[in-house]
Amino acid sequence: MFINVAQNVVWEISSPQIMGIINITQDSFYEKSRQNNIDGFLLKAAQMIQEGADIIDMGAQSTRPGAEMIDIDTEISHLLPYITAFKNAYPNQLISVDTFNPIVAEEVLKAGAHIINDISGASFDESILSVVSKYNAGYIGMHINGTFSTMHDVPQRKDIIDSIIEYFQHKKELLARVGITNWVMDPGFGFGKTVQENFDIVKRLKELKVVELPILLGVSRKSSIYKSLGITADEALNGTTVLNTLGLLNGASILRVHDVKEAKEIIRLLSYIQ
Repeated sequence: MFINVAQNVVWEISSPQIMGIINITQDSFYEKSRQNNIDGFLLKAAQMIQEGADIIDMGAQSTRPGAEMIDIDTEISHLLPYITAFKNAYPNQLISVDTFNPIVAEEVLKAGAHIINDISGASFDESILSVVSKYNAGYIGMHINGTFSTMHDVPQRKDIIDSIIEYFQHKKELLARVGITNWVMDPGFGFGKTVQENFDIVKRLKELKVVELPILLGVSRKSSIYKSLGITADEALNGTTVLNTLGLLNGASILRVHDVKEAKEIIRLLSYIQ
C-alpha cells in the first residue's frame, strides 16, 4: 500500500486509481480533452468525478510532438483561475498539475494543488524537487530522454525495461536527497520510444516492480495505439481499454486517462476476476 501526505491530504493507493486528464490548452493532441473556459472545465471535472476519477490532472503546457514551450507567466495565468475554481467546487478532490517548471510548480502548490506530475522526472530542472519537498506535495516522475525539444527522439538502447529501471533507480537516489521517498513513477509510454518499446512497457510492466514504487500508466489514445490500428485518436478508446487492462493485470497502480467511465469499468470487472 502506498500512503503519502500530499499538501495535507492523505493520498492512499490501496487499489488501482484513475487520473482524469483535462488540458487547459488548445494544443493537446486529443481535441476532446481541451477546455478553454472555467464553466466547461468544471462540467468536465464534475463528469469525471461522478464517473470515478480519484485525481484530476490539469496542464497548460502541451507535450505532444512538435509542441512549442509557452512562457512561465502564460502557464501560470492559465492554470491558477482553474485551480481556484476547482478548489471552491471540490475542496476534497485531489488535484494534480502537469508541469516540469519549478516556478509554475510553486505557484500551483500555493494555490492548493496536491500533486506535481512532472514529465521530465526532474531532468529539465532538478530544483522542482525542492519545491515539491517544501510543500510536502505528491510527486509523479516520468521516464524521459533529452530536453523538451528532443524528448520524442528515440535513442539507441539494448532494452527499454532495463533502461527505465536504471533511470528510476537513479531518480530514487536523487529524490531521497531532498526527502522525497513516497512518489509515483511513470514509464513514459509514448515519449522517446519506438512503437514496439511502448507495447513492451505494457507487456513487461511487472518487471518495473523491482524499483518498489507505484506505477502510473498513461497510454490513453496515444499514437502507438491509433497508428498501429490505422485509425484516429478519436477512435482509439477500444485500443486504450485493451492496453489499460493489460497494464492493470501487470501491476499498474494509476491509469491516466481521457475516458474515466471506461477505465473505472475495467477496474470493477478485474476486481471480480482477481
